[in-house]
Amino acid sequence: MVTTYQHFIRTTGRISGTLLAEWRQLHGRYFGTIQRFEGNAEEICVQITDQCWNGEYYKTSLGHFEQFFVRDFGTVAESLCRTGYRKHVLHTIKWALMNYRRSAKITTCVDRYGNCFDAPMHAIDSLPWLLHCIAVSGYDLNKAEQEFIEQQLRKYCEKYLDTTGHVRPIKFAEQRDAVIYDRSAYAVSLVGRMAWCVEQLGLANFPYLLQKYQEELVTRYWNGHYFNADRTTDAFSAECALFPFFLGIIEDEALAGATFDYITDNNYDDPFPMIYTKQSKQFKYHWWMTAPFMPEYEGETLWSWHGIFYLHSLRRFKRPEFEKQRERFAKGTIEQHGTFPEMLNKDGSWYYAPIYRGDPGMVWAAMYVDLVRLEHVE
Repeated sequence: MVTTYQHFIRTTGRISGTLLAEWRQLHGRYFGTIQRFEGNAEEICVQITDQCWNGEYYKTSLGHFEQFFVRDFGTVAESLCRTGYRKHVLHTIKWALMNYRRSAKITTCVDRYGNCFDAPMHAIDSLPWLLHCIAVSGYDLNKAEQEFIEQQLRKYCEKYLDTTGHVRPIKFAEQRDAVIYDRSAYAVSLVGRMAWCVEQLGLANFPYLLQKYQEELVTRYWNGHYFNADRTTDAFSAECALFPFFLGIIEDEALAGATFDYITDNNYDDPFPMIYTKQSKQFKYHWWMTAPFMPEYEGETLWSWHGIFYLHSLRRFKRPEFEKQRERFAKGTIEQHGTFPEMLNKDGSWYYAPIYRGDPGMVWAAMYVDLVRLEHVE
């Protein structure tokens, strides 16, 4: 039972964490500097990865994202384990679980003081990404941690899923957090990934199987070229198109091939991978994450995150364009700027907006290191 005092402390922590994050964002826009690293793309990314480790957890970037974001960490956890950083991954998971249990809630963010908060709002993918980290790292849950996660699974089902296990048509944050979706293909993919993790980890309170979400993606979202962004929008959005393949939810080579062909045929890889969407006007945005404050932030801009998801997916499906696309990405995204940028304008220049600057030194760099070293192994 949470006391009034505990509720006050947790609420205060969430508010202070959110305000600090916003302050760092604005300070970085007008007063921050962009650190350049020497070397080729792999060498640059190794330096960034090393500096994102602060001794307790992996920061999301070397810029204003100094917090732990479970989504960002989730995308790099497996790559970090494969490239020799498993000890740091396990430590980060333990640190995050300690703070989540203290807060009695799994949130998108945890600041360096242990304050847990959601930004910009509660997210459907926070628990799935946490379970993904635990599964791919081989983290051994103790009894208290397992009980906490199973409690969170029960609450998750009540909040985000209907009685049949399908995503409810409610507002929540997800990877493309500037957009308000109607049950995106990304959200369905993450719930599917969570179903797989629950089975692998032997957890209770989530009765649905991966096959449910595989079938839903193919029957409700696939349009012959890519997975529609959501239930009501047939536009292309990079995360919705790629995540069913990146997470191994869908392993059909024909569907993957059609998606990759669509990307190249429609120049989503121009000047290098990859553009978020070319159909920005078909989406509904949070007012503070679009024009005039942050125009095209998650629109017709180049996102390194999706570029690296795309490259990993090309490699997984042994696509012939993989090496050419990797080289274009390395030169245009990483070596040109001497860092691993959050995102760029569609001409490859750095993104600046009235209240935001694209962040440098993203922890996502770990996925590029992994990609290069996987090539060397084969």
